[in-house]
Amino acid sequence: MTLFEKHHPTISKAIEALHARTFYAAFPENPSPAVYGETADADGQAKFKAMLGQKFEDLKQSNPEGWAGQEESPYLQELLNVSYPTFSTSILIDRSKKAFHQWRKVSAKDRVGILMESLDRMKGRFFEIAYATMHTTGQGYMMAFQASGPHAADRALEAIAAGYEELNRFPEKVLWDKPMGKFNIRLNKEWRAVPKGISLVIGCSTFPTWNSVTGIYGSLITGNTVIVKPHPGAVLPIAIVVAEIQKVLAENNLDPNICQLSVDTFDKMITKELAEHPDVELIDFTGNSAFGNYLEALPGKTVFTEKTGVNSVILDSTDDVDKTAANLAFSVNLYSGQMCTAPQNFYIPADGINTPAGKVTFDQFAEKFVANINSLVDNPKAGPFVLGAVQNKKTSERVLEAEKLPDKVWLKSRSFENPMFKNARLATPVVVEVDAAKKEVYSKEMFGPIAFLIKTKNTDQSIALAQEMAIQHGAISCGAYTTDPTVREKIADEMALAATPVSFNLSGGIYMNQNAAFSDFHVTGGNPSGNASFTNPEYVTKRFTWVGHREPVKVS
Repeated sequence: MTLFEKHHPTISKAIEALHARTFYAAFPENPSPAVYGETADADGQAKFKAMLGQKFEDLKQSNPEGWAGQEESPYLQELLNVSYPTFSTSILIDRSKKAFHQWRKVSAKDRVGILMESLDRMKGRFFEIAYATMHTTGQGYMMAFQASGPHAADRALEAIAAGYEELNRFPEKVLWDKPMGKFNIRLNKEWRAVPKGISLVIGCSTFPTWNSVTGIYGSLITGNTVIVKPHPGAVLPIAIVVAEIQKVLAENNLDPNICQLSVDTFDKMITKELAEHPDVELIDFTGNSAFGNYLEALPGKTVFTEKTGVNSVILDSTDDVDKTAANLAFSVNLYSGQMCTAPQNFYIPADGINTPAGKVTFDQFAEKFVANINSLVDNPKAGPFVLGAVQNKKTSERVLEAEKLPDKVWLKSRSFENPMFKNARLATPVVVEVDAAKKEVYSKEMFGPIAFLIKTKNTDQSIALAQEMAIQHGAISCGAYTTDPTVREKIADEMALAATPVSFNLSGGIYMNQNAAFSDFHVTGGNPSGNASFTNPEYVTKRFTWVGHREPVKVS
């Protein structure tokens, strides 16, 4: 049985889900012993601990020029002391160019089989990846497991499915027969999907696998070679993934340098050198807008970016204000707001929010919102695990700066105890009231547990401001609460013009920060928060070109 045959049932289901936009998950998100084995968690934790203080030698990249690693655990505030092989740009490029001419000749079916097998291998290391993600990003255990393990694998599968679908959109060969009256012109025509070349995937520090695997697998399925350049602060999770890809490649007599890891340090970064290299054709990037804009401006490159944005919540009316406040409080607390989809600007009419029991004033909603934040923070069985730890010290600094704003501070950040990690870097949410006229305060992404309660004249102004922020500064998500169908349609229409998806009236166990593979397009590519969307067809079709050949049919 070939690898394609082995994985054909899964790829078929994935393609079906891709079109139907229905729920589909190939990788269980519950880290239950019943699903993954009784000892899976303990084994994964032990393997993670065994990697600390060691050279990461799982990669099949020979003759490194050196070893480097600077990752620090936000929970321990200690270095992991894991070191990775380092290579110069010229070596990485030369190896990638050589490997490209082998990989591009591999059929789409065989690529599917190899890449799907690598995801199976990744599944066997989900728990290692989870602990690696915890101790590089600060995510809580459950988020680290789900986002970096099964959810990332589902996103990778989505990219494989999208690529395979597009590679099979047209026939490889056809007999072309054109009637010309007394005779026909008959040609044998063929078409080849030709990959662009070398792809560079630049990772971020907060979601090192979830945000990277789509670009990695999107480029690999379409026949490109890949150089993965993770953030220096979060290498280990994606290093494990790259190692598994390389192992499967080698087992199938293919050059493991088809997918390489490039590790650098904060004081000697290699990113620009790689990005500007003339042989790099494709770039995937997740991170700040300044660097994303620089990449988008590079001549001759095809670039896919997810950058910063200003996410809004429009509060008009609700059937249950308590459930609304609880849902939004959880969204602000989740991973201490260190998510590109986390809400920041809350637009609330000055005369309050309509409910079945009458108006809830601005101040009343603010009090409910703050009370729900505190309730979650103070819950020892939930708070530490929902909030996680702060990945970057600069995020903690932004929180403290927000408290100094001249407007009313409804909630200051405070300390709380993580029972498992006494030295964890923590920051609870800050909630600040801001006048709608002070756009300079809320028109940039704060990225962290910072919420602005913005008092507007009415819902129309709330919608206008949310749209303005998205158009001018970008937005990846938007939340809205309304019981009025006319208002709902206006919000949906106006935010669609700002290329921003809206989550309406969420309560219970789903939050605006969350995106589902095979259903939610992550980023639209239509506003300044990013120029790409994974995984619409363009996400993969721009990674290759169709080239056609033709020849007259020989007359026997």
